[in-house]
Amino acid sequence: MSESFEPKIVVFACNWCTYAALDLAGTSRIKYPPNFLVIKVMCSGRVDPQFVLEAFRNGADGVLVAGCHPGDCHYIEGNYKALRRITLMKRMLEKFGIEKERVRLEWISASEATRFAQIANEMVEQIKALGPLAPRLEVSA
Repeated sequence: MSESFEPKIVVFACNWCTYAALDLAGTSRIKYPPNFLVIKVMCSGRVDPQFVLEAFRNGADGVLVAGCHPGDCHYIEGNYKALRRITLMKRMLEKFGIEKERVRLEWISASEATRFAQIANEMVEQIKALGPLAPRLEVSA
């Protein structure tokens, strides 16, 4: 595997908790890898499996869905819905030949900017170890 591979990771971040943690990380100058494209959603429970597949289809090497801690969801049970969806999504991805480790679900509250940075670093390393999802074929002359 090339040492220059930098994974592209899409983050679906809950508006109420995780997105606020990302904002706090920025204002607190907490460093984390720049490999993330953040998409704000009102609730992690609104992340449809099609969104994850679309992220992979458009070049993402990994997807992080992050929301409020269980019991703290602004929409009562949205994060439990996300848990069920992501669990089933991982099973489906394996059937497609995509490693389930490329999708991660995390609970990150608004005050956990440092936790987001830790998860970001872990996920980048994990995806680097897996390699690119769709390796580009080199055409030789």
